Amino acid sequence: MTERFVSETLNRADVEFDLTLRPGRFDDFVGQGKVRERLELSVAAAQGRGDVLDHVLLCGPPGLGKTTMAYILGAAMGANVKATSGPILAKPADLAGLLTNLEKGDLLFIDEIHRIQKSVEEYLYSAMEDFAIDIVLDQGANARSVRLNLPRFTLVGATTRSGLLSAPMRSRFGTTNRLDYYSPDELRQVVERSARILGVDVSGEGAAEIAARSRGTPRIANNLLRWVRDYAQVRADNRITSEIADQALAMLDVDRHGLDEMDKRILATIIEKFGGGPVGIGTIAVSVGEEPDTIEEVYEPYLMQQGLLSRTPQGRTATASAYRLLGLKPRAGEQRELI
Repeated sequence: MTERFVSETLNRADVEFDLTLRPGRFDDFVGQGKVRERLELSVAAAQGRGDVLDHVLLCGPPGLGKTTMAYILGAAMGANVKATSGPILAKPADLAGLLTNLEKGDLLFIDEIHRIQKSVEEYLYSAMEDFAIDIVLDQGANARSVRLNLPRFTLVGATTRSGLLSAPMRSRFGTTNRLDYYSPDELRQVVERSARILGVDVSGEGAAEIAARSRGTPRIANNLLRWVRDYAQVRADNRITSEIADQALAMLDVDRHGLDEMDKRILATIIEKFGGGPVGIGTIAVSVGEEPDTIEEVYEPYLMQQGLLSRTPQGRTATASAYRLLGLKPRAGEQRELI
């Protein structure tokens, strides 16, 4: 049950819940102050020139607000937002259909843009730079290329793995903006705002308790808030205090550090089965019964951010903090390496 709340793959109910709480303008967006300021300036400049917004790349871990920011940009520019994702664009014809249906000033949002096929990506180059695409008609000796002019539009790309974007693609974005993990105070503001929208009675201490366990991610904070709301409705007369939040999150096995059962299982496996490491990600995945990609993308970043796990050329290694967290002591052979 816990994994569903911290996983970055939302089910239908999660998506509807997320849309309900999604800010619609810059003033409502909490956190990411530098990114927000840069984008507001870009919007003001484009509007002052009567021009379309330059192409924007948003990168960072899942759940930090990249999609939300794209829709805020569209609202700020008074533009229609047409959204798709990289894996869906399997062939050039898919992209051509999207581009030819755009109107002047429209914002095309491509999520997970690093997963676009190479052949499709090459079509984007001329579309982004020249606002035109070349379409090949017929085949063989009768083949000919026809250039279609496109209206001036803005491409907003979002990626969780900017390193996988090719250099030609990155260079065609006017600005690249990285969204970072949120501080506990920023997450507390996110929880309090979401609680007001949902009509949930939450104390400042209760909101802070939820925020502290949300792994620096607003999406997780909102998901945990929904669970705590349900718990308070059934067992606490609809009032969320610090104590009630603690009890509710304990049912999900989410501790005060934001670690859940799988996080601790990964650390315990490295320490107890493999002497603290180094051990390969594939071996860890088999040992805990999880996919390697899920461990790398969902669990590992937070464990490394908290200083509980380190990567070495030989594999993953548990740190001294991980031993202390689990209440374990290094064996004699491990003690020297952890000091």
